[in-house]
Amino acid sequence: MQQNSTRPPSARRDDYARLYQDFHWHVPPNFNLAQACCGRWAADPQTRDRVAVFTEHEDGRRASHTYADIQREANRLSHALRKLGVVRGDRVAIVMPQRIETVIAHMATYQLGAIAMPLSMLFGPEALSYRLRHSEARVAIADETSIDNMVAARTECPALATLVAAGDASGGDCQWDALLGGEAEDFAAEPTRHDEPAVLIYTSGTTGQPKGALLPHSALIGNLPGFVCSQNWFPQQDDVFWSPADWAWTGGLWDALMPSLYFGKPIVGYQGRFSPEVAFELMARYRVTNTFLFPTALKQMMKACPAPRERYDLRLRALMSAGEAVGQTVYEWCQDAFGVTVNEMFGQTEINYIVGNCSAQHDDSLPGWPARPGSMGRPYPGHRVAVIDEDGKPCEPGQVGEVAVCATDIHGHADPVFFLRYWKNEEATAAKYTERDGLRWCRTGDLASMDADGYLWYQGRADDVFKSSGYRIGPSEIENCLLRHPAVSNCAVVPSPDPERGAVVKAFIVLTPGTARGEEAEAALIRELQQHVRGQLAPYEYPKAIAFIDQLPMTTTGKVQRRVLRLQEEEAFRARQER
Repeated sequence: MQQNSTRPPSARRDDYARLYQDFHWHVPPNFNLAQACCGRWAADPQTRDRVAVFTEHEDGRRASHTYADIQREANRLSHALRKLGVVRGDRVAIVMPQRIETVIAHMATYQLGAIAMPLSMLFGPEALSYRLRHSEARVAIADETSIDNMVAARTECPALATLVAAGDASGGDCQWDALLGGEAEDFAAEPTRHDEPAVLIYTSGTTGQPKGALLPHSALIGNLPGFVCSQNWFPQQDDVFWSPADWAWTGGLWDALMPSLYFGKPIVGYQGRFSPEVAFELMARYRVTNTFLFPTALKQMMKACPAPRERYDLRLRALMSAGEAVGQTVYEWCQDAFGVTVNEMFGQTEINYIVGNCSAQHDDSLPGWPARPGSMGRPYPGHRVAVIDEDGKPCEPGQVGEVAVCATDIHGHADPVFFLRYWKNEEATAAKYTERDGLRWCRTGDLASMDADGYLWYQGRADDVFKSSGYRIGPSEIENCLLRHPAVSNCAVVPSPDPERGAVVKAFIVLTPGTARGEEAEAALIRELQQHVRGQLAPYEYPKAIAFIDQLPMTTTGKVQRRVLRLQEEEAFRARQER
């Protein structure tokens, strides 16, 4: 681990202007994810036997896999998929957790010029059926965690010709080992253009029906500046990456797995349920230096083990977080608990890794810029980002508007980070963009303000912000304030309809273990929490209603589904009005 600088993080030098201005994209005409992330390392005698992936199962099984191992199995699977009828442009569904077969399946699919469609093992039959049917996937690969739901889902998916059972799964049309067993270890990969489709990822559906975002091979290149910066100049010599983010989602695939392999550094894949104890043990056992942890995970870790370095030998040198605002409480805990400044990042499936921080305070020789607590950072080099109003005009510093990303960088060159289109949804694709003054901007649907120094301050999803008694209220600030109370493990703030005010602030709170329950204790705690917020925020922001629940509704990517709670409140209000 590198030595800490004597200079505090807040006093870190600011190299942002130079880094941003001097950056230029270099995108080769031909580019393939499998070749970039595995093939070239496997072909080089100096790196072919380097560990690419460590895998661990919650039952204790552990293994290591080299680039040569992965390439050999990917070649076999490419041959097998071709015999199953998969051709360039076909969709191959990959419904598996963090296991080596998932990596092999991705590489094999890309080599064919086909499109990988990662799906979460947590999806039930209905969610799987919609995506499989909508995408017209030809082949699906599932393991024991998802095979039963896949079997149930495929009855409504006429295009799905073959279901491959991997791992300990049974019930598919063929078994993984038997399918690959007789295939050759060499495979001539299809040459692909950088802008050919490679991945189809369905959005998490926080604001409506999931949409399939079609991403090109070059989207990985578009991710790399942000990844390198947020991981404090990845790669360093002994870097090892781990993240609990599911490889079926943008956060796990583009923010962890693929960039780690692209840079030839090992990544840890853990197949099992997340817990704070498991997280700390994995980081210690594999000497993890770099990680991506959702704010939800960090909150759990903070509550479970306030001083982890007293119990675990941690080597962490960089920590990125995204998906929700981290908040000052968690931000400060990360500095104390890990000795690193959390680099917040902002992006979405369609345009990922576009805004964030690079506070490499462990080494003054590394360039970067200081993080500001509560800010999601500045536009990463290569991305032109603005906050715009409803008419597409740039907002003044401090004014809240929608975050938008320009299709070209400051030098007029195309930004490779962009998705190609929504699958079979031209209307939604067109609605994603706006044009002004000859520039094409992609709207994110997220609200923020930008200060005079270019830092963005997240205000929530456009549909999460609401008005109460004429005041515009975003949930993040209230949630962060509530989280500072020791009784609060997690929380979500939504509007609750009110005939006089239009809406009142309502907080749904998950209590920390050991907090006293019961009618009298909870009534006292509600008054205490309300006073806690009143004393720190504006009077109109305190939650006039509080409900204690065991678990918040979450997407499989770890985001709070405020929409579910909001709809619940609207239905309850209508029921009261009808009585």
